[in-house]
Amino acid sequence: MELNISNLWPQLQRKVDTMIEQIGSKSPHVEKEGVYDDARLDWWTSGFWPGLLWIMYDVSQEDKYRQQAWDWDAKIEACFLRENNFHHDVGFQFLPTAVAKYKMTGDQDGRRRGLHAANFLAGRFNQAGQFLRAWNQDKHGWAIIDSSLNLSLLLWAAEELGDPRLKQIAMAHADTVLEHFIRDDGSVCHIVSFDPDTGAFIEALGGQGFSPTSAWSRGQSWALHGLANVYRYTGESRYLAAAKRVAHYFMANTTVDPIPLWDFRTGDADLKLKDTSAAACAASGLLEIASLVPAEEADLYRNQAIRIMDALTQDYADLDGSRESILREGTGHKPAGQNVNVGLIYGDYYYIEAAAKLKNWTQRIF
Repeated sequence: MELNISNLWPQLQRKVDTMIEQIGSKSPHVEKEGVYDDARLDWWTSGFWPGLLWIMYDVSQEDKYRQQAWDWDAKIEACFLRENNFHHDVGFQFLPTAVAKYKMTGDQDGRRRGLHAANFLAGRFNQAGQFLRAWNQDKHGWAIIDSSLNLSLLLWAAEELGDPRLKQIAMAHADTVLEHFIRDDGSVCHIVSFDPDTGAFIEALGGQGFSPTSAWSRGQSWALHGLANVYRYTGESRYLAAAKRVAHYFMANTTVDPIPLWDFRTGDADLKLKDTSAAACAASGLLEIASLVPAEEADLYRNQAIRIMDALTQDYADLDGSRESILREGTGHKPAGQNVNVGLIYGDYYYIEAAAKLKNWTQRIF
């Protein structure tokens, strides 16, 4: 049975209304035993809850969602200026808050904050290696696949300012992803280490995946969604071709069950942990690809996205219960034993984002 978005959307509105009451002023990241935590504002996930609210506002035009989302960019900026524990993930933090606010309301403070974050992200560019540096530890030559989605911050700012420098940085990093992160079969590695002085490739690292040669499913989702976005901004066909190749690997490994394992190559047949956050992000990315390819290709990607969303809705979503997350059975960092079989706010965000796209929402946050 095909997902009926007209029936689903009112359920999502009721669920989000309940989440507003439950979450209150918290900055949610992980839900355990039905309750979301309250993460630091400089944590990489702080933009997803307000981003979810901005989507609800844009689709419904109900002011209660705008009111709940309004102050988040100011709160995150205050933390940014005070502590500066921010890094490559400022796109995840400021696109769903400041930039979304500006796009949907014209708020000039949102625009200013988004541009400030974009300039900060551009400052992390390693010219020798042509990559955006990950994290703030002493790993100066590390880059990660997650940044594929953060590139939208640079590309939006380049358009907003009419300044191609930010676009050039985004495309340079995207080209490094094509060269060093995506394998010939379309699988993706999580972390690549470069010599920070010369830019020379050193090695691929497993990161949150099972191993350096495995295929971490959320990494696949970051890549297929992020590179589709880069194509939407640039029109350069190599990014769409790469997004499709990654998507085909994802789809080929979810032929029976559309919800992926946390890693497609775990090396352990008995380990059946899912990652609903990877599924939700992939569904939204597949819908993005479907909107960008010729009409005769679109159904392949759209139909798979609908399969994923239907499975998530039927088997993994809590739309009527008391738990604070929408999706269960997310996997954060399995190798470290962190946040396994939990609700994850970015899973909830991308589930709502994909549902909005199925409802013909035309705005884009990433």
